[in-house]
Amino acid sequence: MLTTANCELKSESLQLLRTYQQSPCLHVRNQLVELNFGLVRKEAHHWINQCTESYEDLLQVGSIGLIRAIERFDMTKGHAFSSFAIPYIRGEIQHYLRDKSPSVRIPRRWQALQRQAALAVRDLQVTLNRQPTDLEIATAIEISLSEWQEIKLACRNRALLSLDAPIRDEEEGSSSLGELMPDTRYRSFQLAQEDRIRLQQSLIQLENRTREILEFVFLHDLTQKETADRLGISAVTVSRRVKKGLESLQKLMAGGED
Repeated sequence: MLTTANCELKSESLQLLRTYQQSPCLHVRNQLVELNFGLVRKEAHHWINQCTESYEDLLQVGSIGLIRAIERFDMTKGHAFSSFAIPYIRGEIQHYLRDKSPSVRIPRRWQALQRQAALAVRDLQVTLNRQPTDLEIATAIEISLSEWQEIKLACRNRALLSLDAPIRDEEEGSSSLGELMPDTRYRSFQLAQEDRIRLQQSLIQLENRTREILEFVFLHDLTQKETADRLGISAVTVSRRVKKGLESLQKLMAGGED
């Protein structure tokens, strides 16, 4: 239940967001960061026991995600700002950990459950004749859906981001991030700094909605359905935009080699 103080804080934050959207300025943005800093603290606490980075560093990185959310938030969409901002904060921290550390510490219990899940998936694939859902896997190993999704996320974040990381396309199967890069020297290595810059520059040139979809799917690890729900569009539209966006990125980045 919201307290009077929480209601006042939410009201102040919405008013500042409205002001910032109409006339962006550093002073208002800093006020918004201060008012919503609790979101950053919450995410930092979540990750502190799974990595070797300091709490202060996680706060700084998470703040970058919060600022990005403030700059991109659109009040006309009707979303709560906290729900909109958390994927940005979480995504910024996740990518920082992938770049900074070769390994994210996973509790022993989660490691054991992950091994159980691998066996359960094989059995379920035979029984169901399809890939099991997260809920079916969680039920099979007798844990909650939310815990299984956290285990999956932690395991996925153990390895450094590689250009061989798969990108799935519902129509044409899977490819890899490396296939977006015209220069194959960096395949199987962490994304080089100059290529990061080129990727960001290419993203900026995309149509706003396409760029937003790509960021949700690939930078913030949302599923295409989650992205569709967040943006109020169909999953089919998201899939088409992802395909179109990746094709555009490939052409833009290849053009940068001329």
